[in-house]
Amino acid sequence: MGGKFLFDGQPVPFEEGQTILQAARAAGHYIPHLCWHPDFPPHGSCKLCIVKVGGRHVSSCALPARDGMEVESNTPEINGERRALLQMLFVEGNHFCPSCEKSGNCQLQALAYELDMSSARFAHFYPDRPVDASHPDVLLDFNRCIFCELCVRASRDVDHKGVFALTGRGIRKHLVVNAESGRLADTDFAVGDRAADICPVGVILHKRVGFALPIGERKYDEASISTVAMEKGE
Repeated sequence: MGGKFLFDGQPVPFEEGQTILQAARAAGHYIPHLCWHPDFPPHGSCKLCIVKVGGRHVSSCALPARDGMEVESNTPEINGERRALLQMLFVEGNHFCPSCEKSGNCQLQALAYELDMSSARFAHFYPDRPVDASHPDVLLDFNRCIFCELCVRASRDVDHKGVFALTGRGIRKHLVVNAESGRLADTDFAVGDRAADICPVGVILHKRVGFALPIGERKYDEASISTVAMEKGE
């Protein structure tokens, strides 16, 4: 049994079991997100999908839709909080967009444009995260990790390999490779794995194809992330 709720004043139908984010997307309403992916259960780690329901801020990817609820999303208050979360993600890693191969295809960068983020605002952490170029087909640049755990979940639940994991807490939190050496080459990771193509930023990069499509002609160069998400279901 489903029902309807109000999303920024507009009625949105939902089916039993749908979350706010799922129902809103089905009705053509975009909610920013990074760690959510349509192929996986909700994770609720990035908090970019926050909305306001009954005066409380909640993760729309995880909260089931209920009949009669009133949801606020595209408001100055909520977008301001999303912008602050993005600013924190940028300073917690090393994101050098002008020199990044993922520029124009990066969801973090695209969301910054979408939400009018013009500065980092907070002091940069500049963590020391080495690059792993040991694998013959894939480069890992840990500097760009935003801890969405999509590669962890894809490797574990789809590829059934468990190649990646997060370790540490607070500012010491970081992505690791599940090998005694810590090197991707010493795992059974393959370029055809689901985990190889799921990173929303520039951590997992395919070798020998960098900049094949020039910056300026890429996915989010051509259209905003909200437009791409609603047209292609991403």
